Amino acid sequence: MSGDDSVRTRAERGPERRGARRSGIRKHSSLLEQERWARAAWSRIAEPEDLVAADLIARHGAVEAIRRIGRVDEPKTERFRTRLELLDIERDLEIGDRFGARVICPGDDEWPTGLDDLSHPPYCLWVRGPADLGLVCRRSAAVVGARSATAYGEAVAADLAAGLGQRRFAIVSGAAFGIDAAAHRGALAAEATTVAVLASGVERPYPAAHAALISRIAETGAVVSEVAPGSAPTKWRFLQRNRLIATMSRGTVVVEAGLRSGSLNTARSADKHSRVVAAVPGPVTSMMSSGCHQAIRDGLAVLVTDAAEAAEVFGELGTDSIAHRSGPTQPDDDLDPLPHLVLNSLPIRRSLDLTSLGNTSGRSVAEVTGALGVLELRGLVQRDGDRWRRRR
Repeated sequence: MSGDDSVRTRAERGPERRGARRSGIRKHSSLLEQERWARAAWSRIAEPEDLVAADLIARHGAVEAIRRIGRVDEPKTERFRTRLELLDIERDLEIGDRFGARVICPGDDEWPTGLDDLSHPPYCLWVRGPADLGLVCRRSAAVVGARSATAYGEAVAADLAAGLGQRRFAIVSGAAFGIDAAAHRGALAAEATTVAVLASGVERPYPAAHAALISRIAETGAVVSEVAPGSAPTKWRFLQRNRLIATMSRGTVVVEAGLRSGSLNTARSADKHSRVVAAVPGPVTSMMSSGCHQAIRDGLAVLVTDAAEAAEVFGELGTDSIAHRSGPTQPDDDLDPLPHLVLNSLPIRRSLDLTSLGNTSGRSVAEVTGALGVLELRGLVQRDGDRWRRRR
């Protein structure tokens, strides 16, 4: 399916919508004879990851799958009958139009190909915002974590997202309180692309307190949902939403998570689908970081402390690699053991003769003399007559 017809104007749909309402048989709208709009209808009829719906669509396509609802030879489809009777696909599309949402389907250019790794991908995606979802997800990182985040966690999440954004990563998260919101704000502050994946309809901000934040994301990035407009967020939809965050991005970093945090569900889903998982350590006394520490101990996550390290694990080999980090180098770092011993046997403020230096170091005068020659060539010691001292 091409993305060219992913958006239909109200004028284009007007005659169909009016005709359907005059007839009073909305579920038999001519729109449902087209695969794209039939998939949009399934986002209303069935819950995400519904095994019966997924199997039916896989075997027959979305259009024929709707026709088979309630048939005697498809007894399991009875669960969809009530929602099908209430279906008004024209209304869903009209709401989508009102909020600038478009429908994208598997096979579209804008479809995030990572979602194809799921055993049961979304029937379709409703998307608000100008970002090309398929394109930005090719270089993206999910930043997730606790809703009840600490000030430390929110600061780290914002810095991490901003730093990844400056390195041309799109930031994917769930627009929840705490770490999610901090990550989105960090990306926006860096003028980077950010994607919010909702458990509700794309025009229904959740939490409601983040309505302004989600609107800002829709202005420059993308707001995404696999459920139809108007759909309410539910506990199971949040869990299903997590699998989208985990697979549409190249990797997931968890910035604060308790041992039972939902963000660990996202991390496990990412790991299951061969995505890189990273975690940020926190204070060992903080229960809000205990899930991150456990993920690192279990080998589920790689430890990262900043955007450069996260970019290295999520990015391209060579392009995003960073130099090995170490402390300041000292002149005696690469000395052999004997010269190193003799150097450290010399006092800093006074000098020693060879006999005293041999006694201090526990080596013979001949060994000390040879070591001093090496140290003198390196400019680490100086001679005062028959005595030796460290060079300042």
